[in-house]
Amino acid sequence: MTIVKLALTGSLAALTAGCMSPAQTGDAIVERMPGDGGMCRAESSQELIGQRATAEIGTRIREQTGAEIFQWVPQGSAVTMDYRENRVRVGYDRAMAITTIACG
Repeated sequence: MTIVKLALTGSLAALTAGCMSPAQTGDAIVERMPGDGGMCRAESSQELIGQRATAEIGTRIREQTGAEIFQWVPQGSAVTMDYRENRVRVGYDRAMAITTIACG
């Protein structure tokens, strides 16, 4: 009985560990930042397309768009289809160049 419990516990730990770090799996990374909670306005930061994806640029995009939720989206990553008026998604390619800035 103890061996079965130990095996189940180990299996559960291994399964949940796969969900812990989106940066390692290539999934989109979501950051909640303090803000006014207002609607996202992506048109205000389109001039940043082509810039290198850095934390500083990410903060600038979030501030310019007014988005409450910020999400980096690596090239080829899957994202949910739900629309959030207070979220900005910033896509970037393998060279870390920003390719899209869109609300939703």
